[in-house]
Amino acid sequence: MRGVALERRKVIAAGVGAGLAVLPVGWVLRRAAGGTEEDWRTDAAPLEQAFPLLGPLTDARWVSSRDDDRSLPSPELAISGFARLAPGRLSGLTAAHAFVPGEPVDDFSSWFEKPLRGAGPKDPQWVRSPELDRADGGRSTRLWFDRRSDTVRFRALNPYG
Repeated sequence: MRGVALERRKVIAAGVGAGLAVLPVGWVLRRAAGGTEEDWRTDAAPLEQAFPLLGPLTDARWVSSRDDDRSLPSPELAISGFARLAPGRLSGLTAAHAFVPGEPVDDFSSWFEKPLRGAGPKDPQWVRSPELDRADGGRSTRLWFDRRSDTVRFRALNPYG
């Protein structure tokens, strides 16, 4: 009986070792390091599609709830991050819409937003426009703007419909 238990342990250890060998090396290294800049996206085109009113964006750092493999994928897509507006674009938005001071409600508290914690403009003075925020059906968008850096912070649920 003792030989069977020892043999079973060897099989289990071999299975665990084989499973770890299959994990992507980059994923393992990023997780071991606790997250790096490589954990966010920098392509602005999807954001320009999600937020056409913002116009062309010159810089972007964002994450998606579908970026990380989780055992139970969510049917909803959430995106969060920062983007820099083209020069003069925020002035145009503030001339066309009413803005009020408004701080983001959290500091990227969702599991997928972890790479963004501590990122963004230094000492921002956030303003927001209730007119530019959207909440319809299963979609919602929240935008905060920093006038000094022409940066928009966003969080959107199902931004593409």
